[in-house]
Amino acid sequence: MSVDTRISSDALPVQLASDWLHASAGASGAVVLFSGLVRDERGDVSLLALEHYPGMSERVLAELAQQVMAVWPLQRVLAWHRVGAMAPGEVIVLVGVASAHREAAFEAASCLMDLVKTRVPLWKRVQGAGGMQWVDARDKDLAAAARWADRFPLPGQ
Repeated sequence: MSVDTRISSDALPVQLASDWLHASAGASGAVVLFSGLVRDERGDVSLLALEHYPGMSERVLAELAQQVMAVWPLQRVLAWHRVGAMAPGEVIVLVGVASAHREAAFEAASCLMDLVKTRVPLWKRVQGAGGMQWVDARDKDLAAAARWADRFPLPGQ
């Protein structure tokens, strides 16, 4: 069983992530790889900038990946996040798992993405017509992560 996590200002290599997850072929019957992109929903975003807390962000990301690995029967777990300045269409996050069965793979990948989105200390700003603005956590992201609260309680709960 292997875990690969990273936070980088470099472009995230999707093919490399896919190759790493597929390297467990034989033991794995399912690979799920989610690629999250910088979006421009209203045609107003020219730049997204992500900041993080170096050291803490990497630690939290690695802990979440290990926790997901402990809950589902997985051979591999990958969680890579980009920081810095990105344009619409660029890859901002990769989350993937390899498992013997698709149900575990889909569920684990969904859980990991929800937890990464809401628990890793990252701060987002977008540049648009109104200038640079901080982006708050969205209620729907918090609700999605709440689905997993029984298995992954917040620290102190």
